[in-house]
Amino acid sequence: MSLLKRLFGGSAAPAVIPSEEYNGYTITPEPISEGGKFRLAAKIEKEIDGEVKMHHLIRADLLESEDIACKEAATKARVVIDQQGDSIFR
Repeated sequence: MSLLKRLFGGSAAPAVIPSEEYNGYTITPEPISEGGKFRLAAKIEKEIDGEVKMHHLIRADLLESEDIACKEAATKARVVIDQQGDSIFR
């Protein structure tokens, strides 16, 4: 879905996608609809010194369904957290 459609409304309401906690981080899958497929994307958040830090993970991967994109985004976010830790917020 294009940025303008997301800002000014598309034809359908976005699905509610649950977040998950992982090693002190909150992972929220945010697949991006593109041409009938879904780009793998997620938001990673963590509270550090009383401030919520956020990182947007967007990958080139295009997947066939929103459900698969959500599952893969959560998996990739966990890998990024394991590999980079808090440095993703710099």
